[in-house]
Amino acid sequence: MKETLIIAGFGGQGVLSMGKILAYSGVMQDFEVTWMPSYGPEMRGGTANVTVILSDRKISSPIAHEFDTAIILNQQSMEKFEPMVKPGGVLIYDTNGITRHPVREDISVFAIDATAECARLGQAKLFNTMILGGYLKVCPVVDMQNVMIGLKKSLPERAWKMLPDNEKAIVHGGEIIRKIR
Repeated sequence: MKETLIIAGFGGQGVLSMGKILAYSGVMQDFEVTWMPSYGPEMRGGTANVTVILSDRKISSPIAHEFDTAIILNQQSMEKFEPMVKPGGVLIYDTNGITRHPVREDISVFAIDATAECARLGQAKLFNTMILGGYLKVCPVVDMQNVMIGLKKSLPERAWKMLPDNEKAIVHGGEIIRKIR
């Protein structure tokens, strides 16, 4: 098994944190893991992406030019990374702020309305874990018990009080993701 994943959006959306949670989860599951972030100089609002590779064998390079899965959280990232999903791969996107929806017919496309759902619940801080839950529903590459360990390892201790809410958001993300094609 090998999963090469790109998560891309704006800074402040939890892109790097989501990748870190998956990386720690993979380590807990005894996978070989790479986590390679990329972000602009802006603290929030600039572009950010992270490449995560999870594998049951050695990983030859952390650099990827094609992805099994892309999680897209803004239009700029859609334009840049949709073409880089391997044929037969998966593209997951949050519908907020997307003006040109995915057009490729050779990949599976899923939409998740996480921004709207977090606004409805009054829980904006749960956005990235809700997206993560949608991804894990579509691509269950790590076990939920390892995701919860990865989540705890990636959060500072002062945020541990939010662990139950984050777990609920992961589950809820799996419930609200929908297949487009």
